[in-house]
Amino acid sequence: MIVGYARTSTADQTAGLEAQITELGAQGCERVFSEHGSGRDAERPQFRAALDFLRAGDVFVVTRPDRMARSAPDLLLTVRGLEARGVAVRLLSLGMDTATPTGRLMLTVLAGMAEFERDLMLERQRAGIARAKAAGNYKGRAPVARDRAAEIARLRAEGLPARAIAAALGIGVRSVYRHAPGSRSAVRPPVKDAGE
Repeated sequence: MIVGYARTSTADQTAGLEAQITELGAQGCERVFSEHGSGRDAERPQFRAALDFLRAGDVFVVTRPDRMARSAPDLLLTVRGLEARGVAVRLLSLGMDTATPTGRLMLTVLAGMAEFERDLMLERQRAGIARAKAAGNYKGRAPVARDRAAEIARLRAEGLPARAIAAALGIGVRSVYRHAPGSRSAVRPPVKDAGE
């Protein structure tokens, strides 16, 4: 089965969504999932529904790579996951079809570009941190979970499981356990004043 996915960033872009759906229909898509929403949004329910719907032997079609992924590494991860399930991917704007040798070659090149992009990003990040440390401006990542210890305690008292708390507060499950009442880091001894 040929399955399509169309997305626009805002609800105002109705014409853009309709154009994508028309293009996907012309490609023989028998089922098209569509939605409005930013690619940065964690919740893309129709995209998730499309991925869940796909079966081995199906073809997943999108008009442009940015409709299904936020970056080259994200695109590569999604495409490889689908390929592992026996689903071919067509990216119309790139002329890429992973069911063909040329499409698989393009995927390999894309993988190399994604790795190159990540290496460059890490190199820039390390250089930036080194400059900030040299200038005495590096403070590291803000301690998000520690600042929300009171909220963690309240939600734990209400009986919510750690995973639900982590999802609700946007923190890791380990952070919930670390800062929950009764854990060693949650019960810190008071800091003594230097004059005491």
